[in-house]
Amino acid sequence: MLWQALTAMRDLRRLHEIASILIRYGFGDMVRRMGLSNALERAGTALHWNEATDFAHMTPPERVRRALEEMGPTFVKLGQVLATRVDLLEPEWTAEFGKLQDSAPPAPWAAVHQQLTEDLGAPPEEIFAAFDPEPLAAASIAQVHRARLDDGSEVVVKVRRPGIRPILEADLRWLARLAELAETESAEWRVLHPREMVRQFGQSLRNELDFAGECRNAERIAENFTGYTDQDSPPVVPGEEKPDADGAHPIIVIPRVYWQWTGERVCVQEFIGGISGRRLQAVDQAGLDRKMLARRGANAVLKMIVEDGVFHADPHPGNVFYLPGNRIAFIDFGMVGRLEEERRDQLIRLLLGLVRNDARSVVDVMLEWTSDGVANEQDLLSEVQSFIDRYHGVPLKQLRLSVMLSDLVAIPRQHHLALPNDLSLLVKAFVTLEGLGRELDPGFDMANQALPLLERAMHARYSPAALLRRGRRAAGDIFSLLAGLPQDISRLLRAARRGRLEVHIDVTHLRRVGDQLDNAANRLVIGIVVAALIVGSSIVMTVSGGPTLLGLPVFGFLGFLGATVGSLWLLLSILRSGRGR
Repeated sequence: MLWQALTAMRDLRRLHEIASILIRYGFGDMVRRMGLSNALERAGTALHWNEATDFAHMTPPERVRRALEEMGPTFVKLGQVLATRVDLLEPEWTAEFGKLQDSAPPAPWAAVHQQLTEDLGAPPEEIFAAFDPEPLAAASIAQVHRARLDDGSEVVVKVRRPGIRPILEADLRWLARLAELAETESAEWRVLHPREMVRQFGQSLRNELDFAGECRNAERIAENFTGYTDQDSPPVVPGEEKPDADGAHPIIVIPRVYWQWTGERVCVQEFIGGISGRRLQAVDQAGLDRKMLARRGANAVLKMIVEDGVFHADPHPGNVFYLPGNRIAFIDFGMVGRLEEERRDQLIRLLLGLVRNDARSVVDVMLEWTSDGVANEQDLLSEVQSFIDRYHGVPLKQLRLSVMLSDLVAIPRQHHLALPNDLSLLVKAFVTLEGLGRELDPGFDMANQALPLLERAMHARYSPAALLRRGRRAAGDIFSLLAGLPQDISRLLRAARRGRLEVHIDVTHLRRVGDQLDNAANRLVIGIVVAALIVGSSIVMTVSGGPTLLGLPVFGFLGFLGATVGSLWLLLSILRSGRGR
């Protein structure tokens, strides 16, 4: 079944491109093991197996990163996601994947113009007072153009690359098949649930293709910052920026969305004319306070995480702009993390366990994050205790929060526990945020900035109002269960009286066990047939008369030939089975 799927005509060309790139970077053996070479050869497509030697000096992570870059936007995005999975990969892999840059040459203007005309309902030069066909930036999925509205407002127009969706869908189908193969054939990969990982990655990538969803994320975060103030900072100089709806100058700026021209493939947002986070020299020339910018940026992202539960998951310098009055603007909300109340409660319990030197509480939270057990829970408890002892008593100024989080989530990796996707985004946001803060201020203390917000969250969790709210919710769930219990029992008894009561027992990997028994039975049958052929042919050899070949009875010769072929098949089958284990 896998062969037929792999040779589907709609994916054949893309599969050839992927296989060729993997071979060029020295992963020809991987192509063979995945069956791509056989599938493409059956489809009449030739692969060139002269693997290049120019990359022999590269490390495996570097070769994989270069291959991902050449394979296109889906795999670049996949590498960027893997860069956040410090719970799955070793540091040298996540560091290399962190170098993946989501950039690409601009798409042809004719194709972009045609798509914009379809989405806007008219050519862009008729919709906007001015439109620059030369993009401000171009990435693998979209590119951004600058424009001006009739009222003089400066805007940016983000356009999805024409024809990008079919390529991404073909790549996702291939990744889904590869994940299915890995989960079936490898017990080590099976623990990490590769099919679920690919499913979540595909969902995230499809969400990123929907620019209307990105704009909804931006507006939700903007709403959470309504009335947000920083009491310790000097006021903005009047007249430098337009006030918000309340007449105040917002410290955190989220671009306004123009919904009349926004849809799935295009979005129009307010142009942010600040200083990019990559231009630190310009920050100094503008007289902005780096320390204040670092503190305000950290407080804003921490507020999103701890208080709001919706946060910008990729606050790197390219997505941050600095405005007059030491204000900060965030752009590009394609990658947004969400933490439900239950997950935030788990995080607070974990942090409380770290603060109180309670390794058992930390381990309990880790086990709640996965549906699988661990090989040795006592070993996990011992490692968590060692982790707590290593960081206990370290002054906050000497504490690198990103390093501490990386060390913490590396512990589950050693026990084949994978973090949920939302937590991996959280770790990525913390690591990126601390790096951004230290670029602005080498003495930036992320732990000291986070501690007050975490303390407030801890106090809020155990406040009388919060306890009462959780009690009411639990009581409501109990009453709902009790109210529906008579009806559930009635349905159960009715099904039993009608003889329709069924009990389903799901034995893990039962199909795999059945396949192994089937293979064993096949080998046993072949062995019996080979033995029968040998015995029968030996008897025929002793009987005189009948046709001969090379002086031997023909039927005896053919019997021995069949026994030889069956023996070789049996030997190869046993060898393949041993390599699979």
